[in-house]
Amino acid sequence: MFVDVDKFQLRMMSKRSNDEPTHPSKAIDPNSRHGQPSCQADTVTRTEQRLNIVEHPGNGPHCLLVHGALGTRSYWMENVEALGQVCRPVVAELWGHGQSPSPTEAAAYSIEGYIEQFELIRDELGVERWFTIGQSMGAALTLNYGLVHPERVMAQVVTNSSSSFADPEVWVTRNTDMVQPMAAKVREDGVGSLRDSWVNPSRSRRIPDATRDLMVAEFEEHQAEGVANSFAITNRYLALGEKVLDISRPTLLTVGVDETRFLPMLDQARRIPGIELVDIEANHAVNAQNGPQWNEAVVAFLRRHLGA
Repeated sequence: MFVDVDKFQLRMMSKRSNDEPTHPSKAIDPNSRHGQPSCQADTVTRTEQRLNIVEHPGNGPHCLLVHGALGTRSYWMENVEALGQVCRPVVAELWGHGQSPSPTEAAAYSIEGYIEQFELIRDELGVERWFTIGQSMGAALTLNYGLVHPERVMAQVVTNSSSSFADPEVWVTRNTDMVQPMAAKVREDGVGSLRDSWVNPSRSRRIPDATRDLMVAEFEEHQAEGVANSFAITNRYLALGEKVLDISRPTLLTVGVDETRFLPMLDQARRIPGIELVDIEANHAVNAQNGPQWNEAVVAFLRRHLGA
């Protein structure tokens, strides 16, 4: 269901201003340890900048929603009204995506850097515990957050996420062979060079027109430096590997069954203790392509864990 975004309170945690200096894109060594997760909480401040968030109205605990590569805040427009039955959705945009800034510090793009940002959001909201929902690359980030801060997560939902469930060595090789060249292309030719790429979710004709139109418009807000670093740094070390066995929070995987390349990774996902899986008639953009079916499954799951 489409929701009019003008009805919602927009809170910019880090808004770019017209007089903010722009920084040239820098090629950052993808083999640096900035991208490799230690999965240990610490107090290092990786950047003074903040992710952009949009708060939506709802009832119950807050819920952090994190999109994947080239997504934006409107990616969740088919879902936020339904989610409002059981939670208060808080949509975050990745670095360099939409209205989030593009830090020059490489460490900001690491898994630890994102975990730090999620904790800053939670702390600013003044909540002890919340739900998390992640899509694709965002799913890998929220799962890693739950590993470091299980005491903060009531329950978590993820969608198809090759970055979460691929073999870690295979995933790093894929990043080197395919994703690093994509990052280099963005640095050289801008984000517009990916407008017609398979990686751009706003190309999907299975997403309802009103939501897709918003995503198409917001594509113009993406920044080359932040998107390139998301590919080069964030994406590289996301695969969970044996860490799936350490996931302790209630987890629901909403499986877009039409994405056949993801289905072989379900065996890895099933290693998460107590995981629940539900099949959704959709491709990679599961929640946006089949909002009604996804909403029904996720609202029911979150409702069961309101007291968790």
